[in-house]
Amino acid sequence: MASTNSRMPSRRVTGPLLGAAGILLFLVAWEAVPRLGLVQEKFLPPASTVLVSLGQYLGQGGFWHDVGETMTAWALGLAISIVAAVVLGLIIGSSTFLRRATHSTVEFLRPIPSVALIPLAVLLFGAKLESSLLLVVYASFWQVLLQVLYGVADVDPVADSTARSYGLGRLARMRYVVWPTMLPYLMTGIRLASAVALILAITAELIIGSPGLGYQIGLTQSGGAVVEMYALILATGMIGVLINVGVRILEKRVLKWHASVRSEVVV
Repeated sequence: MASTNSRMPSRRVTGPLLGAAGILLFLVAWEAVPRLGLVQEKFLPPASTVLVSLGQYLGQGGFWHDVGETMTAWALGLAISIVAAVVLGLIIGSSTFLRRATHSTVEFLRPIPSVALIPLAVLLFGAKLESSLLLVVYASFWQVLLQVLYGVADVDPVADSTARSYGLGRLARMRYVVWPTMLPYLMTGIRLASAVALILAITAELIIGSPGLGYQIGLTQSGGAVVEMYALILATGMIGVLINVGVRILEKRVLKWHASVRSEVVV
């Protein structure tokens, strides 16, 4: 046990260091490619130039307003999709008849690309936040719903029968039997949906023209401001990383009782 504990600090330190080294290597390669003339700077500006432009953006109120618009579409769409998917997933997953009756419908609707709904979104809402929400909710909903269905299906029938024998009602069994089994699946769905929601929020803003970072990326591209375009793209990537880190932290806190999370701490 002592040897295991002695390895833990080194692993916790090595992970962030390797991540930082990877980012640094990427930036060095990015800087070298246009400097060496492998790609013209008008198509791929050096990383240092883009980072300076990004720093300038960080000091502008308009940039943070666009970030707020994008994150509003992301947060609202993700919240709506999670609530809807959990409710429907529990209802459908708890009934064998409903699972069989809705299986073909789910398999038909799930593969439809969210971007295919862009004409419908524009027709219904125009270049507004609601258009972004339609795409975000549709894409994120399936990520969570499928995981909830898998989680409900994974409930141990022996545990469920035992709960019934002790007189637990449907709501009590849902709380003490189904929910603990489903929760790890749900957190996986949320982690997947959070990334998909950001992608669709940016895509909607870029194509539809609803306000946000995606819209600004489109403006800089059409105006020939290549450096600013790359800076905004880099900003969206940084937001995606922060979202992923935040969801990972939430997942570990919510599932700190689960064997998968405990093993990360013990190993």
